[in-house]
Amino acid sequence: MIPLAIGSNKKPSDNTIVLAADMGGTKVNLALCSFKNGKPQILTNAKFRSKDYASIYQVIEDFLHSHPTIQPTAICIGAAGPVSNNRVEFTNLSWVVDATEIANETGIKKVAIINDLEATAYGIAMLDDEDFCTLYKGNDNINGNIAIIAPGTGLGQAGMYFDGKCYSPFASEGGHCEFAPRTALDMELLQYLHTKKTIVSWEHVASGLGIYNIYSFLRDVKKMEEPQWLKEALQSGDKTAVISVAAQENKAAICVQTMQLFVQYLAQETTNLLLKLKATGGVFLGGGIPPKILSLLRQPAFLTIYMQSDRMEDLTNAAAVKVVLNDHAALLGAAYYALFGIDGE
Repeated sequence: MIPLAIGSNKKPSDNTIVLAADMGGTKVNLALCSFKNGKPQILTNAKFRSKDYASIYQVIEDFLHSHPTIQPTAICIGAAGPVSNNRVEFTNLSWVVDATEIANETGIKKVAIINDLEATAYGIAMLDDEDFCTLYKGNDNINGNIAIIAPGTGLGQAGMYFDGKCYSPFASEGGHCEFAPRTALDMELLQYLHTKKTIVSWEHVASGLGIYNIYSFLRDVKKMEEPQWLKEALQSGDKTAVISVAAQENKAAICVQTMQLFVQYLAQETTNLLLKLKATGGVFLGGGIPPKILSLLRQPAFLTIYMQSDRMEDLTNAAAVKVVLNDHAALLGAAYYALFGIDGE
């Protein structure tokens, strides 16, 4: 277990209950959590579609009404966006989520809103060895900061600062930094994406959105064949899932090439984040995509590209690289912060 700067020396009572939320533009995951030996345990959880509700308060109200005998003492929401002063406004959802308003509506005084990748960072500290898949062992004798990169619908990033004894998670919006092409093909992709976006970020090539961007480039510019069955599947299903599964099953060359490029870009940006944070304490791949493409990440290409860091290979050689397999990491982290992080407690 990774020692955290907040809460590590406190043991809540077993009857302490908090409400945790993992919130994006399309879904909200909620959980009621208790604690055992200082670690959150999910008692019950549910998933809601954001578009079915006018506000986060309505989601919370529905969830709590379905569990009338459980009363949480605090709420923490991990939100996919830049949080400022306990408030976040979504760009792709007509919600403004404000901690003060939630406290007023629910009557629960302790409410915090943190970035969803910051919540994931806290959650990673709660997980056990079986919750990870190790892609590269690294050097166990070197401590240091930790980096988290999470390709899902978008590309989340966060870090954990190491003070010599404990870790302090912090949020980042690094996924929105500009994409840096390395090869002639990368330049063509950049030019293609510039026809759609003024600024092309890493999120545009190393996320679920990025997978379909790469696919569209290969189809429209490089004129790779799109089989009819694949076209129909993309029209009716989850585009990211359709492409990644077809690639892993070697069903279509365009999907195989798409995922090869995706893995390349994810590896490059993973190295970028490692170097920016000097994350010799390890790199964690979170989000929804990495656990579903383990067969691709285990191939030599990912680590080969990840290790290419100019004169800084001592850093890439030092840091372990692990995939987070537990999809409740953000909820567990939000629960931990709800108990230990609000009002400096």
